Amino acid sequence: MPLLINIRHLEHKALTLRGQLPGADLDLNCIDEMIRVASPLEHDLLVQRHERSILVQGSLRLTLACECVRCLKAFEHRLELDEWSCLLPLEGEDKVLTSNDCADLTPYVREDIVLAFPQHPLCAPECRGLQSGPRSEPKQSSGAHASGGLSSAWAELNKLKL
Repeated sequence: MPLLINIRHLEHKALTLRGQLPGADLDLNCIDEMIRVASPLEHDLLVQRHERSILVQGSLRLTLACECVRCLKAFEHRLELDEWSCLLPLEGEDKVLTSNDCADLTPYVREDIVLAFPQHPLCAPECRGLQSGPRSEPKQSSGAHASGGLSSAWAELNKLKL
């Protein structure tokens, strides 16, 4: 169910919207394969009419199930927008779309949540990535460049007869 407000109700007083919005309504799971919505969006919003626009202020909270881009470990990231605000014009080119005097806040909430997504989700800032197995000493080739200090990968490439 989208986050709808009736503009006629704003003519006399401000509205308070508190509750949860299912993650599926935000359509966020297709944005990044490393990030999925783990809980409903919690919102606590104050909606006011200011002359020819609607001012929405409040907080948004959402838990994301992420996968570390370095080590592929699953972890949760809490997204909190404590001082979120949005000014929606009622006239002009950028006016909010209305249907039966109702405006849908969902696209505006979705946009700011997507912008707050972690760009490179890390389980911890000091994550060093996937741990490789025990390392063995590089094999020395009998080629002419082996004594030149080339790594084993280059030495193996030098053996190729192309």
